[in-house]
Amino acid sequence: MKLKMQPEVSFEKKEKRVQRPDAYVLMFIIALLAAICSYVIPAGSFERVVKGEITSVVPGSYKLIEQTPVGIVQFFSAIPEGMTASASIIILVLFTGGTIAILEKTGAINSLIHSVVDKFKTRQLLFIAAVGLLFSLLGTTGIVVNSVIGFIPLGLIVARALKWDAMVGAAVIYLGTYAGFNATILSPTPLGLSQKMAELPMFSGMGLRVICYLAFVAATVGYLYFYSKKLQKTNKSLLGDEWFPDKNTKSGSGSLEKITFHWKQKLILAVTALALIGYVFGAFKLGWTDTEMAGIFIFIAIIAGIIGGLQINDIAKTFLGGCQNLVYGALIVGMARSISVVLQEGNMLDTIVNSLANLLHGLNPVFGAVGMYLLSAFLHFFISSGSGEAVVLVPILTPLADLMHITRQVAVQAIMLGEGVVNSFNPTSGVLMGVLAASGIPYTKWLRFVLPLVAMWFVIGLVIIIIGVMINWGPY
Repeated sequence: MKLKMQPEVSFEKKEKRVQRPDAYVLMFIIALLAAICSYVIPAGSFERVVKGEITSVVPGSYKLIEQTPVGIVQFFSAIPEGMTASASIIILVLFTGGTIAILEKTGAINSLIHSVVDKFKTRQLLFIAAVGLLFSLLGTTGIVVNSVIGFIPLGLIVARALKWDAMVGAAVIYLGTYAGFNATILSPTPLGLSQKMAELPMFSGMGLRVICYLAFVAATVGYLYFYSKKLQKTNKSLLGDEWFPDKNTKSGSGSLEKITFHWKQKLILAVTALALIGYVFGAFKLGWTDTEMAGIFIFIAIIAGIIGGLQINDIAKTFLGGCQNLVYGALIVGMARSISVVLQEGNMLDTIVNSLANLLHGLNPVFGAVGMYLLSAFLHFFISSGSGEAVVLVPILTPLADLMHITRQVAVQAIMLGEGVVNSFNPTSGVLMGVLAASGIPYTKWLRFVLPLVAMWFVIGLVIIIIGVMINWGPY
C-alpha cells in the first residue's frame, strides 16, 4: 500500500499592514458620528442679540428646543454645504497650485532655489528665526491667517534647497504664522471682537500678552531648528523615504543643475514679491481676505507668464494644470467644514457649550480659569472659527468670571489660548487641511510632528493664565 505524499503547506505568516484611513474617510466618519449624536444629544439654543456688527449670546438664555436629528438627506447635503461655505479657501488653494505651476514653467523658481542655497546653506537658524518671526508678526496682527496657504509653496522651495523635508518647509510658514495668531496681541478678530464683547478696552493687557507671544515664537523657532538639525544629522524624516510626498515636488535629496538667474526671472520674482506685499498692505488697511489673495494669484500668474514669454494659451493650460494637482487637497477643506454644518443643523453646539460651562461653577479662580482654557480648547474641535467660538463663549464666560473673581482679561485670554493650542492639529480646520494639501503631508504624520510643539504651547498658555489670575490681570 502506497502512501500519497501530501503537498507541503507553507505556514509563513503574511504580514498584514493596517491601512491608514484616507483624510476624506476620516472627515466623513467624524461627520457621521456627529449626525448620529444629533439623535442623542438634546437640541438647545441660546438667545442671540445683534449690536452693530457683533452678534452675541445672552447669558442664562439657554433653553431646550424640539429635537432636530440630522437625517440622511441633511447629512449628505452637509458636504456640499461645507464646500460652499469654504468656497473662498478652496479657490485660494486651487489658484495657489495654478500660480506656482506658471512660476515653475518660467524657470523663476529653480533660479530662486539656487539663490537660497547660496545664501542660507550655512545659516539655517537665522533663516528659521527670521522667517518665523516675520510670519508670526503677520499672524499676531491678523493680517495673514487663512491666506497663509498661499505662502506654503515658498517654504517648500526653501526646504528643497536646504535639503529639509516638506514638514519643515510648510511648518516654518504655517507654524510661524500661527505661533503669532495663537498668542495674538493685535488681531481685530478674534481678540478685538472678544474684548469688545467683554467690555474691555481694545487690545488692553498688552504687557503679559506680548510675553506670551514671544514665548510661543521662541518655542516654535527652537523646535523647528531642533527638528531640522536632527533631520540632517540622521537623514530620517517623519515622512519616511518621501521627503516631499507631493508628486509635483522634487526630492530634497537630489542635486540641481546650475541655472543662470536671468533678468526676466528676477523681474518675475520681484513682481510676485510686490504683489504679495501689496496683499499684506491691503489686508491691514483695506480688510482684504483670502478672496482678494486668490485674485492676487491670478494677477501674478498672468504677469509672470507674459514676462516669461509664454503664449496666452500656455498660460491658461499651465494654470489649470496646476489647479488640477491640488483638487484633492482643496476639497478636503470643504469636507472639514461639513462637520460644523452637521453640528449646527442638529442644534448641538449650544447644548455642548451650556453643559460644559455649568461644570465650571464653584471652582476657585485658578482652577476656574484653567477650566475655561480647557473648555475653549475642547470646543474648538467643534467650532473651528475663532470669531465663531468667541461669539458663543465670551458672553457666557464673562459673567461667570465676575462671579468667580476672575478678571475678564484672564477669561478672554483663556479663550484665545484654548482655541490657539488646538488650531494647528484640529482635523476640522479648513486652513490646516489646506496647508497639508498644498504640501502633500498626510494628517497622521503631521500629527506626530506637531504634537510635541503643541504640548509646549499648552504649558506656556497654562503658565500665562495662572500668572494672570495671580496678578489680577486687568484692567478688569
